[in-house]
Amino acid sequence: MQSAEHPSRTVRGRAAAGEPRPRFDTLTVPKASDVLAAEVRERILSGEFTEGMALPPERQLVEQTGLSRATVREALRVLEVERLLEIRPGRGGGAFVHRPGRESLANTVRLVIRGQRIRLEDLHETREAIEPACAALAARRRTDADLVELDDAHAELVAAGDDIQRFLRANIHWHNAVARAGENELLIGFMSALSQSIHAATDIEQFMDADIRKLTARAHARITEAIRDRDSEAAMRRMTRHVCGFARAAAEVDRRDGVELTDPEN
Repeated sequence: MQSAEHPSRTVRGRAAAGEPRPRFDTLTVPKASDVLAAEVRERILSGEFTEGMALPPERQLVEQTGLSRATVREALRVLEVERLLEIRPGRGGGAFVHRPGRESLANTVRLVIRGQRIRLEDLHETREAIEPACAALAARRRTDADLVELDDAHAELVAAGDDIQRFLRANIHWHNAVARAGENELLIGFMSALSQSIHAATDIEQFMDADIRKLTARAHARITEAIRDRDSEAAMRRMTRHVCGFARAAAEVDRRDGVELTDPEN
């Protein structure tokens, strides 16, 4: 019996040895600083950590998390770069929660536009797609304060005369005021980025002649009138005509001379 069992054990052992063994993929263990940053990020975005809330001092974070001071500092730096924390130095300083808003969105969109070298034609197509919707929302949701801002921007645009830069500042102000009146944070952020990027990518000196400025002022007045009357259909229709006309005129300049995207802040 004993000798009969040995062959069977030998066969089983050989069979097991011949079978393919399981394989494991390379495991990537996240850095401790990334784990901490992810937890704090989630608690900010979920609303658990509110705007302006102070995080525990660095020493307490080290004690509470069991991580090293260097690891805690690295996590805080990551969140500061993401603009989710504001680090204030000195007495009374520390890490304070800063929840992302429309400025964060606008800055991100501007970076994408510049980094990907988005064509001026694409910028205009995007504007044509969303700005009429902004005007329609503004007509439905505008307040008296919104109308004051629109009127002030329009008055500044008309008063600019031959001062092209003053005219352009008032023009951007008016378009962004329309978006703000619509009370849609995503559209407000997109319009802020688009208006500045289109401005930066257009040969303004050749484009903004007296006739174009007059047509622009007239279009703004008519769109504002529709917003004042809460006529969303007219506001959308007039804004569509306005931005499409601007795109066609700008395209003529682009085809003649060629333009390149530049930093809208310069």
